[in-house]
Amino acid sequence: MSPKTSIDSRLVYEAEVRALYRQMLNGWNQRNPEAIASLFVDEGDVISADGSELRGRDAIASVHRKVFADRPTGIFIGKVKNVLFVSPDCAIVMAVAGMVLPGQCDLDPKRNAIQTLVAVRRDGSWRAAVFQNTPARFHEKPDAAKQLTEELRRLL
Repeated sequence: MSPKTSIDSRLVYEAEVRALYRQMLNGWNQRNPEAIASLFVDEGDVISADGSELRGRDAIASVHRKVFADRPTGIFIGKVKNVLFVSPDCAIVMAVAGMVLPGQCDLDPKRNAIQTLVAVRRDGSWRAAVFQNTPARFHEKPDAAKQLTEELRRLL
């Protein structure tokens, strides 16, 4: 953020951006495609764990509607690691997330992810411009995978 942006404004904006990330996870956990899509700008993008790209609110809602209708989905547990302001109206959220599969009580480490959210402030409110969910495979780094799982377990 620029020096002209007050510390109070920065704290408020950071809290709002963190809340946007939580709302995205809540939309997933509630299996609500419209709630997820409503958090995006009209031309927003989602890049899924398999590399699929969903462009625009309609596609985001449509694909999530199909995902939720076709199979039970797990519950995301997430943690914001960092919020970087590129400008007063653009922030990048770096987060980690894990998933508890249906009928389970613990995280499935194979579902751990690194999540990136690019948020923009338009007309006084924050919206997602891009959300990327990348599997946290940590090839040849078993200690890093184990550490992430333990960090996420503390959120349960």
